[in-house]
Amino acid sequence: MPFTPKPHAALLIVGHGSTENPDSSTPYFEHADEIRNRGLFGEVHCCFWKEEPSMREAGYMIDAEEIYVVPDFISEGYFTQDVIPRELQLEGPTTRRAGKTWHYTLPVGVHSSMTGLLLQRAKEVAPDANPAETTLFIVGHGTGLNQNSTKAIRDQVEHIKASGAGYAEVLDAFMEEQPFIAEWDKLATTPNVIVVPFFIADGLHSYQDIPVLLGIETEPGEAASQREVFRHNPHHLRGKTLYYSSAIGTERHIADVILDQIADFDARLHETR
Repeated sequence: MPFTPKPHAALLIVGHGSTENPDSSTPYFEHADEIRNRGLFGEVHCCFWKEEPSMREAGYMIDAEEIYVVPDFISEGYFTQDVIPRELQLEGPTTRRAGKTWHYTLPVGVHSSMTGLLLQRAKEVAPDANPAETTLFIVGHGTGLNQNSTKAIRDQVEHIKASGAGYAEVLDAFMEEQPFIAEWDKLATTPNVIVVPFFIADGLHSYQDIPVLLGIETEPGEAASQREVFRHNPHHLRGKTLYYSSAIGTERHIADVILDQIADFDARLHETR
């Protein structure tokens, strides 16, 4: 569906950010640039939890009276349900204060259009792998802070299974909770394995931690921008052929998912009126 421009509104993309990884904020600014270049909003801004500009500065950056806040996060969880509403003083889907109206959408990672992006990324990273002989892993962090943080990944696994893509197995796996991605070769029964990290940025997890858990690297490497090339696929490890993708959030079409979340928010708002 074409997106209806909102020239009098502002878009605020909220990301996690990192004090350790220089590449952490790159995808957020790229998503913002993509949408800004389409001329769909009067203003497009980014803010972060762990980087500048901070969430508490956001209100001072925006002139528009109507603001759409989109969490550029992969799932619902601690940050989208607790941290962002607290920092931006949001009291629900729509908050009115000090002459401004703030609309708070669901995070990008829970939108149904993510399924197509995951399948596209898997095909790009392993174009010659026969899906019937391939296990596709969607990998997340896993956390005890909020169990909802794993729900988006498990939902995507079910969507992919139902999509007719033809993969022999589609599995969820995590860094810090079961099933562990470190045991990928035991979890997969097929000769080919594709691993797509369900993260926004190619940061500490997707570029440094997961490759060690997979056995691609023996110790964490440099940040993404400090490596001259992406890791060469395929990797022949543990008796299988392994294909490893960059984080799904680096896909430029995430900008379209952001717009999809806003359109869905407007549709729900219209239904309640």
